[in-house]
Amino acid sequence: MTGVDPAAFRAAAGQFASGIVVVSTPGGHAMTVSAFTSVSLDPPLVLFCAEKIARFHDAVLAEGAWAVSILAEDDEKTARWLALRGRPLDGQLDGVAHHPGPATGAPVLDDALAVLECRTTAVHDGGDHSIVVGQVEAVTGPAGPALPGPLVHYSGAYRRLRLAPIFAAGSHPLADWMTPGRWGVPRGLCAGILCDCFAADSYVLG
Repeated sequence: MTGVDPAAFRAAAGQFASGIVVVSTPGGHAMTVSAFTSVSLDPPLVLFCAEKIARFHDAVLAEGAWAVSILAEDDEKTARWLALRGRPLDGQLDGVAHHPGPATGAPVLDDALAVLECRTTAVHDGGDHSIVVGQVEAVTGPAGPALPGPLVHYSGAYRRLRLAPIFAAGSHPLADWMTPGRWGVPRGLCAGILCDCFAADSYVLG
């Protein structure tokens, strides 16, 4: 044990917003995961963290193959169900539309924003979790530009992204300063500069 208060650590770590995925195995085990990230482009690697006391932990390590379904903003019910401790193992995906992934056979969610199918390449100790690294063998999606937003976890709650009204007049000092035609700046160039300036601020948590 360290001198860090567990509650304070949890609260601080919760200030880092993360997406939500479902990791599933060919045997039908599935679990909601927020500790997921890409690792490498060449070769394509990703990782997720599995709690050692979870039933899913031993299953995913034993099977060696798994799929990652990235959840959309309207998939909170699925996320909550597959995060519920003690839920029945048999038929846990019966109420969720899914199909076998072509590369691993692991169930993938029909309405996922994107899917990554992986095979385990390394497992590292991470305290009360195992860090599972996998090489991506197949990718599905996104299907098009008009997708729903992602489901996000922040400060202990599920959240959604909404477009920030940053382009409204008076909403930002630069919005008025960069009014098309002002200072002789052409409309197209002005719009491009605004997009570059505010691309990182276009969405806020809701």
